[in-house]
Amino acid sequence: MSENKKTNKKQKNAPEACDDPLACRRGKIGGEAVLEGIMMKAGGNYSIALRREQDKRIRISDHKYTSVRDKYKILNIPIIRGVVNMVESFVLSYKVLGISADAWGVEEEQPSKFEIWLEKKFGKSVMDFIMVIASVLGVALGFGLFFYLPMLVTKGLDSLVGGNLGWFKNLTEGGMRIAIFVLYVWAVSFMSDIRRTFQYHGAEHKTIFCYEAGLDLTVENVRRQKRFHPRCGTSFIFVALILSIIVASFITWDSLWVRLLIKIPMLPLIIGLSYEFIRYAGKHENLFTRILSAPGLWMQRMTTKEPDDDQIEIAIAAVKYTLKDEYPDFETEEVPGEDYRLVK
Repeated sequence: MSENKKTNKKQKNAPEACDDPLACRRGKIGGEAVLEGIMMKAGGNYSIALRREQDKRIRISDHKYTSVRDKYKILNIPIIRGVVNMVESFVLSYKVLGISADAWGVEEEQPSKFEIWLEKKFGKSVMDFIMVIASVLGVALGFGLFFYLPMLVTKGLDSLVGGNLGWFKNLTEGGMRIAIFVLYVWAVSFMSDIRRTFQYHGAEHKTIFCYEAGLDLTVENVRRQKRFHPRCGTSFIFVALILSIIVASFITWDSLWVRLLIKIPMLPLIIGLSYEFIRYAGKHENLFTRILSAPGLWMQRMTTKEPDDDQIEIAIAAVKYTLKDEYPDFETEEVPGEDYRLVK
């Protein structure tokens, strides 16, 4: 290969120059609240930071992440990439929660006498089978409550008014789903552990806003930021719920089961469209994005709470450790025999 061809290939693969550094920061980093801490992710790197009660020190670990979209470019097609991203987000969230639990020092609960008796009497396979059944029942309950119940109630209301609800059937069904979601979040927000998680959620948003504004990542600067972010998963859910109402208007109401069987395959389309909007809204602010983002931003008044300074420090540490190249002065120290480091 000639030298010119090599140079052209390098230039083709090199990242594009950024004319507006602040604009290029938008969407560069994201995160989520974990057990007494925060995970921040940028590209193929993510870091988990938390503070243990024993010594009040911030423990932090970094990890590599390779998306299947990097291996198969066809999965980067709009709409498809949204579905892939959601599946990968679920998998990563499950993994991150396990890592944070281990770092926090959560130990598995000892089995009860009844569980020990079941395992001795029927063997471990029966216990595994029971767990599978419990999981299936949990999914079925959620499916019935969130999907079938709104359709069933709407169909009943339509019959009561002589079939005159018309297009309002879709609004009624969608409104019930939104109400169920809001009531669920409102109910769990009273749990102390969930409230602390919502505080870390707020710290995550504030720190990302501070980074995207190009400000120094200090507690004082982060504290002044908003805690309602347009790229939040809460906003994603609300956009998906709104789009589902629009898509559902094209599906027949003649049979609930036919309607349900049609709607399930259309979920990937709704997820993909919602992802594209959230992606767009995270980088643009105009009347269109403000209108569609408004319900999700309002909902974040429940899913995020004002963090304390300790939680903000954890979020700052997670951002700086994830973006080591941008914060070379961020210092940590090794802990012999452990896979995490301590923040100095």
